[in-house]
Amino acid sequence: MGSTGTVLRELRGAQKSAKGVSLYSRYVNRPAGRFLAAGAYRAGLTPNQVTLISALFTYAALAAVALVEPSWTLALLVYAALAIGFAFDSADGQLARLTGRGGPDGEWLDHVVDCGKLVLVHTAVLISFYRFGELPSDAWLLLPLGFQLAAVVTFCAGLLREKLGKAAAGATAGTTAAPVSRVRAVALLPADYGVFCLVFLLLGAPGAFRAGYAVLAVVHTLFLAAFLTKWFRELRALRPG
Repeated sequence: MGSTGTVLRELRGAQKSAKGVSLYSRYVNRPAGRFLAAGAYRAGLTPNQVTLISALFTYAALAAVALVEPSWTLALLVYAALAIGFAFDSADGQLARLTGRGGPDGEWLDHVVDCGKLVLVHTAVLISFYRFGELPSDAWLLLPLGFQLAAVVTFCAGLLREKLGKAAAGATAGTTAAPVSRVRAVALLPADYGVFCLVFLLLGAPGAFRAGYAVLAVVHTLFLAAFLTKWFRELRALRPG
């Protein structure tokens, strides 16, 4: 087993393309995940075990959002756990590529954890609104449901676009080399899960949290409309004949 420095160099060479990745994931989450992957490698952990560690941090944070009255202390703890969970979510794939121990089971487990995360994060906010929110109107309870719909549809539609695109055009579909666009990386920041997690730092100020969460819900809905239009056109272009 090589030194940590050697492992980190090997991990840097096993990174996925930065195409279609926001600046946060490229410069914050992936590097953090690289250090966690190196530590997991030296500890002898498997990629699937790292995925489960990611789930533990993330789901514990979401349970706290639902069950604990909002405060600044909760805000810091929740954000830290969500950010660490997201970094481990990057680490599992990096570790899999480093060790060659990835497989369909690991990809399946990773997607299951991610899907559960997208459902639970907005469910936790809904419960927190209902239990602790002192909302101006009950209509605010619809906001997490709408945000959840946009997040889950974006996630599922993106996966289907990737799978159906590859099936229609061959194994290289969707992976054509293209220059990485910094403008696109900046534009994708509002849709990045890591950036979304920042709103939980406002849990100590319920009004500010509601406002920030509402803004992100609108932004994610607009991104959903743009993504669906783009993906539909891409798949339609692959139609035979």
